[in-house]
Parts: sequence; structure tokens; C-alpha cells
Amino acid sequence: GDRLYPIFHLIAYRGLRRGEAVGVRWEDLHLDAKYLRVAQQIVQLGWATEVDTPKTASGARTVSLDDRTITVLRNWRVRQGLEAAAWGDAWAHTGLVFTREDGSGLHPDLVTDGFQRICRKAKLPPIRLHDLRHTAASLALQAGVPMKVVSEQLGHSSLAITADTYTSVVPA
Repeated sequence: GDRLYPIFHLIAYRGLRRGEAVGVRWEDLHLDAKYLRVAQQIVQLGWATEVDTPKTASGARTVSLDDRTITVLRNWRVRQGLEAAAWGDAWAHTGLVFTREDGSGLHPDLVTDGFQRICRKAKLPPIRLHDLRHTAASLALQAGVPMKVVSEQLGHSSLAITADTYTSVVPA
């Protein structure tokens, strides 16, 4: 029921980095074709933020979307549309998928803080938002997705990074 659930879902199921997820624009999202393009990220410099290119050259990538994630994002678009209507002319037309209620962009730390709040409320053991990215990779590998595909989904600069990080979770 948390307002930010859709961004957490996207990170957990598709393995985006926090800044990539915060930076997704509607023009990068192709729900009918079941993919999104990671074309930018929101980086944090102290408290200030700015739009930047993805972390690595391979970070600019196409990420396939599963049916559940598409449903979550379609529902989110409806909710965002209702928020835009409620705000009227005061709505900030950023083009971002994940925004505050007024349409302004989400600060990356706001997303992290929201995730931590949910974890505390659910009395979960310590888990970082970034761990959702690791979960996406681990689950994909356990489901038999080839290491190269997982590496591309995560936007790693080399297969070696993925292999070094996740080899222990691959079934023997």
C-alpha cells in the first residue's frame, strides 16, 4: 500500500540502480512492447541532484519487463494521472515516471528513506534498498537465466563483475 511501491517493485524485479529508477521517464517506458530504456539517472551530489548518463556505457540499456511489473506500472500511471488532475496547473510536468504527488522528481534519499521506513515497520532484519537489486539478480540466476543476460539486465560493464558477485548463488 505504500505510495512508492512501484519503484521498489521495479528495482526488486528488474534490478535497476536507485538513480536509474528515479530517472526513468515515461518516454523511456514501453509497456506494450514490454521494455524500458535506461537512458539517464539522477545522481546525488551532497544533497543536490542532477540528471546524468548511466553509470557505465553498458548502463544505457534495454530492460525487459515481466507482466506483473507492467501491471504495477500501468496502475502507477493511473494514480499519477489522478494526482496530476488533483494538482491542476500546479502539477510539475517533469516527464518522470516516479514523482512526488505534485509531479516533481523524487530525491534518491527520499526513496531510500521510504524503503527503510517500510522495513522498520515490517520488523525486517536490516536490508538496504540496493539489496533489492541483488535480489533481482539472484532470483534470475536461480531461475536459470543465463549469467550474460543477467549481466546485461543489471548494466554491468563486464560479465566478470556479475560472475564475481553472483557465482555463489548459481545452483551447482
